Amino acid sequence: MATVVNTYARAFADVVMANRLDAARTLAEAEQMASLVRENKELREVWDNPSIPAEEKRAVLDGIVKRAGITRPVRNFVAVVIDKGRIRFIGEIVAQFAEEVNRRLGFADAEITTARSLSSEETRALEVELARVTGKRIRARYLEDRRILGGAIARVGSTVYDGSVKGQLERIRQQLIST
Repeated sequence: MATVVNTYARAFADVVMANRLDAARTLAEAEQMASLVRENKELREVWDNPSIPAEEKRAVLDGIVKRAGITRPVRNFVAVVIDKGRIRFIGEIVAQFAEEVNRRLGFADAEITTARSLSSEETRALEVELARVTGKRIRARYLEDRRILGGAIARVGSTVYDGSVKGQLERIRQQLIST
């Protein structure tokens, strides 16, 4: 399954990059379509049913696309996913597509946890430092957790940068135990 998801995501990212499409808009529209499929069991069943002719499935798609104002590239992407019988994977494909486009554009999503709200200067400084460390442009989402006492914990992909007071105290404790 991962291969299927990656193949479709990379191919769609290739289309977006080759045609210089607005990646943010394309992603938003693809997410909108994936959400529609996820939330609408009847639609999912129609698009996944091999006994329903492809033309009828595409007619349903075209009606949705027209009402929602979805662009042609996203419509074509969804049509391919439907035609190839992969509609059940559309949510995963779109999520992987987002990661692929972000990687190609040099973006990284970061989840930053702090003990308190940060000023705009502090968030900017933190994002600049994360960009320096990761070599990517950072899109940050901030959370508050008073249990970390102070500092910040940043999660960028699978990497965690722990600059929290709680983390520092834990590292000191581990050093004391090991000596």
